[in-house]
Amino acid sequence: MARLTKSQIIAGVAEGTQISKKQAKAAIETLVNMAYKGAKDGFVIPGLGKLVKVNRAARMGRNPATGEAISIPAKTVLKFRIAKAAKDAVLKK
Repeated sequence: MARLTKSQIIAGVAEGTQISKKQAKAAIETLVNMAYKGAKDGFVIPGLGKLVKVNRAARMGRNPATGEAISIPAKTVLKFRIAKAAKDAVLKK
């Protein structure tokens, strides 16, 4: 299956839930906005995973072109941790 566009996802949600595309778009946008606001505390989508904010410590790295050691500063990043149910469904043996 190829990568789906936003409009294809909206159409799929609308068809699967038997609601209008406008309602499906609003539902998806609401979920996305909730995830943005809740990420700092860890936003869980049951059966899919958890969006979390993670503090990365400062570390030493290397410039691959010159081999010179460089200092990489600490920063905050977003990570998505996949739920076990999602792993099992996608990677079933």
